[in-house]
Amino acid sequence: MGGVSYLFFLRELAEQIEIDWPSVLSKLAFVRRYLINRNGMVANVTLDEANWRVLQPKLGAFIGTLPAAPAGLVDWNAHVQKPRENEGLTMPSQVNYVGKGANLFDLGYPLHGSINVISNWLRTSYLWERVRVQGGAYGGFCTFDSRSGVWTYLSYRDPNLLKTLDNYDGTGPYLRANAPSQSEVERAIIGVIGSLDAYELPDAKGFTSLTRYLLSIDDGYRQRIRDEVLGTTTQDFINFADVLDAVRDRGQIVVLGSAAAMDAANAERGGLLSKTKVM
Repeated sequence: MGGVSYLFFLRELAEQIEIDWPSVLSKLAFVRRYLINRNGMVANVTLDEANWRVLQPKLGAFIGTLPAAPAGLVDWNAHVQKPRENEGLTMPSQVNYVGKGANLFDLGYPLHGSINVISNWLRTSYLWERVRVQGGAYGGFCTFDSRSGVWTYLSYRDPNLLKTLDNYDGTGPYLRANAPSQSEVERAIIGVIGSLDAYELPDAKGFTSLTRYLLSIDDGYRQRIRDEVLGTTTQDFINFADVLDAVRDRGQIVVLGSAAAMDAANAERGGLLSKTKVM
């Protein structure tokens, strides 16, 4: 649960508590019925074998006290209520948080491990230089979710809006004209491998194991991605420029920040953002 729609829901809920408590109680009970159901539950426990023998019967007894209801697999429709307009979320602020992104899988991109190297290089070179150093933002970066396929550009405490979007849109042409040398690529690969092989304490190892289980990430998948990371070349960067051009042309924009900055952007670019007051 999160996001702007959840914030609006909480505000409405807080108002209803004072005037219509039975309705609020009904909503909370509805959520409880769906969340607390032992038939749809996965328990994640990280401990040594000896302690597991002690804990297992107690854990089983506890889970047995929880409510039970029918539970089955449900197909997740990632496109449900997917907004198609660019959003401007206004709040009293002198800076902005500028985002633009797209689902690369929807754009025809086949997942390849080189995207980890490319995004790492862009974060520490082009976006750092254009958005942070030249643009004055506290941060400028890009992310990629390999499960959903969503690629996102983001800035943090950014005095700009349109200039930052232009920098995002210029990433593809920049890659074509300034693709890193193979020695630079190798340095970027080292950075990515370091994150893939990061040291984890036992609790983190347990959570990572749970995540991989829930997402059906097996060793074969992990090895393929690792091999593709290690095999990344300058040509992979150049080829990826076409993908980023598609993000430029078909991506969606979301900005959190100054209403004045959004008004100026809308005046300059024909109603670029649909504004919603958040604070």
